[in-house]
Amino acid sequence: MDSSAVAPSTPRWNLDRPFLTGRFHQDTIFTSESRGFIADSFDARLDKAIGCYHASIQELIVIDDLLSALVGIEGRYISIKRVRGKEDTVAFQVDPSMGLTLQESAKRIFPLCESYLLINQFVESRSLSKHGLVNHAFAAALRALLLDYQALVAQLEHQFRLGRLSVQGLWFYCQPMMGSMQALSIVIRKVSANNFIGSTVLNLLQSQAKAMAGDHVVRSLLEKMIQCANAAYLRILERWVYEGVIDDPYGEFFISENKSLQKESLAQDYDAKYWQQRYSLKDDVPSFLATAAETILTTGKYLNVMRECGHNIQVPVAENSKLTSVGSNHHHLECIKAAYDYASGELLNLIKEKYDLMAKLRSIKHYLLLDQGDFLVHFMDIAREELSKKPDDISAEKLQSLLDLALRTTAAAADPCHEDLACCVEKTTLLKRLNTLKDLEISQTVSDSNELEEQLSITGLETFSLSYKVQWPLSLVISRKALTRYQLIFRFLFHCKHVNRQLCAAWQMHQGVRRLDMQGIAISVSSLLCRSMLRFINSLVHYLTFEVLEPNWHVMHNRLQTAKSIDEFAIFPCLFVCLMLFGGLKGIGKSIADIIFFARKKVERLKLLCLRYAAAIQRLITSSVDIPTGIVSNGSLETEKYKRLKLRSRSQTLKLAPENASVIESILKFERDFSAELQSLGPILSNSSRAEPYLTHLAQWILGVGKDQ
Repeated sequence: MDSSAVAPSTPRWNLDRPFLTGRFHQDTIFTSESRGFIADSFDARLDKAIGCYHASIQELIVIDDLLSALVGIEGRYISIKRVRGKEDTVAFQVDPSMGLTLQESAKRIFPLCESYLLINQFVESRSLSKHGLVNHAFAAALRALLLDYQALVAQLEHQFRLGRLSVQGLWFYCQPMMGSMQALSIVIRKVSANNFIGSTVLNLLQSQAKAMAGDHVVRSLLEKMIQCANAAYLRILERWVYEGVIDDPYGEFFISENKSLQKESLAQDYDAKYWQQRYSLKDDVPSFLATAAETILTTGKYLNVMRECGHNIQVPVAENSKLTSVGSNHHHLECIKAAYDYASGELLNLIKEKYDLMAKLRSIKHYLLLDQGDFLVHFMDIAREELSKKPDDISAEKLQSLLDLALRTTAAAADPCHEDLACCVEKTTLLKRLNTLKDLEISQTVSDSNELEEQLSITGLETFSLSYKVQWPLSLVISRKALTRYQLIFRFLFHCKHVNRQLCAAWQMHQGVRRLDMQGIAISVSSLLCRSMLRFINSLVHYLTFEVLEPNWHVMHNRLQTAKSIDEFAIFPCLFVCLMLFGGLKGIGKSIADIIFFARKKVERLKLLCLRYAAAIQRLITSSVDIPTGIVSNGSLETEKYKRLKLRSRSQTLKLAPENASVIESILKFERDFSAELQSLGPILSNSSRAEPYLTHLAQWILGVGKDQ
């Protein structure tokens, strides 16, 4: 029994005065000498032993005593004794002086007497509140059976008073009840010995009924007991599948509730277990409900979600659709399936219509997957200075105000959900963040990626992310785990946009100095390298957005339109190439997962090379030409001001010659490193295209970039 279930206490007199309950023969204080079987115990109480009477008189006395024993009362020559070492077991003993034929006849009836005592004791003890509703219902059914049994004994006694009953006749009338009472005794002994409650009692009755399949009478009786015991259990089940309420005061139901888990955790905790563990299945599921256990659990969970939203929805139930109505297991399963379909449809309509799930998902696509990136361009322009700081020095409030400004001054202002967007600055880089997520299967350790983080200082450009506020019940679908993965995709795309902007600034500088007719191998090589880097980063972003994110988004959208339950929603599709960046994929072989890891590692190397190159080329060009104040705007040269550029004087150039030589050598090194990394990435993507055909396109683009080198 559930320890949290508090049962009402039984009246004290029910324990202090056993004569009021009919258990006086079990609670009698025996002396230490009378606890065993003593041969002369009858002589101490009677004037004459039964063996002193004629055989015909003995038979009458034995019949009278047996009629008393059948209802648990001691006779003159038949006594009830407790078995030594077994306080809950009793045995019947006859006077040894009784005729052997009568003794054997009496002993054949004793098992029925013992079964009655056992059943009667069970009825009295299991009727107490602490033993649960199923035991109460089972005891009530046994009490009705005992009434019929006692009526039979009364009829036999009437026949005896009329002189029409012999010992053989008594055995003849008792024999049909013997098998049924013994079968029930087997169940009762197991229930009492193990203190079973709830579904365990039902399963025990079911298994005993199957074991008695050859005896139609006994099986029918056991099935009637099962039906009566099921009634109490099915009332609990009815409230769960029709109202979403666990009305289980004694902890018998096979679904448990963990009240410590709150729905708010879905929007806050990455590893939130609310949906999986707030309501969960126990081990002791009734056998006749085993195939529908998950459906039953889900049905009640759906109703609970609606109740948490303030919608007290109750499944409409016809009189013939009640689980407690007489019917087969097939009838129960049909009722459960109908309740599930109704609850699932109502919750789906609630989430899709009232809470507008599709609008939230479209908003997430606009902002986190950069479906509409005009706000991001404006934001990166006005927040460049703040994002260039170290993560600890960045003001989250200032970033938020800049984001709000960018949203209000772009097309995003028309989106009613844009107010749910918020800024956040992580403390670690993307790769380190990936390694901290336990559910992403990464075959390498965090230290393997340390070589990719050689920057002296990580800025907000590497750690900036967007967050999205999701309220209940949409947090069931768009959980913190789903949002975290969307944020990982956003961080990668955002960083790619940053790399692209830096390369574009370098390209504009090349165009600016070209009009000066500057001759030199370094500038020519740098121009070709810059173009190759731009093609690489643009190909990568184009592949992720148009060949991975967009098609999978449409697949998810179509699935949402035909979904019949929220469990069918695939909020973040399995994006194979995004997993190249964000960890392993379940179901993929280890060799494929390793390929994904190394490809992700090389992509990060290539992006780092692009950033270092962009910084170096700005140093080279600014050391070769004079850039008047105001020319550079947001890290790039304005095209209309190119005419103001001019070459440095010869003396200035000579002073910077040693430094320029080192920069030129660095550019040539960048070209060699970039070409080597690019050529090694192509074969990895080509080999991975067996699992993801679209990778072939990316491999072809990258190899095409490499050929230009």
